[in-house]
Amino acid sequence: MPVKIRLQRHGRKRYAFYHIVVADSRAPRDGRFIERLGSYNPNTNPASIILNFDRALHWLTVGAQPTDTCNAILSYEGILMKKHLLDGVKKGAFDEAEAEKRYADWKVKKEAQIQAKKDRLANEKNLTSKERLEIEIKINAEKAEAIAKKKSDAIAAARPAPVEEVSEEAPEEVVEDSADDVAAE
Repeated sequence: MPVKIRLQRHGRKRYAFYHIVVADSRAPRDGRFIERLGSYNPNTNPASIILNFDRALHWLTVGAQPTDTCNAILSYEGILMKKHLLDGVKKGAFDEAEAEKRYADWKVKKEAQIQAKKDRLANEKNLTSKERLEIEIKINAEKAEAIAKKKSDAIAAARPAPVEEVSEEAPEEVVEDSADDVAAE
C-alpha cells in the first residue's frame, strides 16, 4: 500500500485551509486517511502550520512519500532536516549528539529567519498605517480649509450690502419736492 503525506482541503470557497494527513495514495483527496498529522493555513502571513513533529518524522522514516506542497511544509518545519541527520547517523557519518547539535543550530537560524520576517511584516504594516494616517490628516485639513472658505464666502454673501450714508437734507428735499408736486396739482 503506497502511503502519502498530503493535504486534505477544508474551509469555504476561496478561503481554504488544509489538514496534513497520511493516506493511501488511492484514496480520494478529501476522503479516508490513516492519520492526521496537523494543519496548514495559507490565509495568514506567514502561513500558520501546526504539525505533530514526532509522528511526521515516524511516517517519513517508514517510507511515506510527501507531495510537493507537504514536502515544502515538512522542510520548513525542519522534519526533513531531522530525517536527513538521522540517516547520517545510521550510515555512521557522525554520532547522534553531533546530529542533535546540527539540528539545534539549524533550528535557531530558522527561527531567527521566521522572526525577522514577522518583524518586517509588522514594520511594513505600521509604516503603511502611519502613511495612511498622515495622508488622511492632510486630506482632512484640506477639506476643513475648503469648508471654512465656503462658509466665509456664504457669510459674506449673506451679509447685507453696506448702506450708503445719505445726508439728512436729501430726504427733506425729496419730501419737499413731493409735497410741492402734490400742491401744484
